[in-house]
Amino acid sequence: MCRNITTLRGLQPAATTDEIEAAARQYVRKVTGVQSLSDATREPFEAAVAEIAEITARLLEELPQRRQPPTTVPPLRRPEVQARIALREAKKA
Repeated sequence: MCRNITTLRGLQPAATTDEIEAAARQYVRKVTGVQSLSDATREPFEAAVAEIAEITARLLEELPQRRQPPTTVPPLRRPEVQARIALREAKKA
C-alpha cells in the first residue's frame, strides 16, 4: 500500500491539501493495519492523519525545490488526470 503513495514534492501545480491528507491516510493505514474505522479506532486514527498531514505540508514547504520533477505521474485525484482517463476510456468504447 505505501508504494502507492505518490511523491508529492515537486508536483506542478504543488500538492493540494487533499493530496497531502490522502498520503497521510495511506501511511497511517499501513503502519496501524487499520483498514476500516470503528468507534475505538476512529479518534486516534484521525488525529494521527491530521498530525502527519500537517507535518508533511510543513516539510514540503521547507524543502528546496526539486531539480527535476518526480518520475511518478500526478495523483489520480487531480481533475486533469481524471479527464485524460475519461477521454481514453471513451475512445475505447
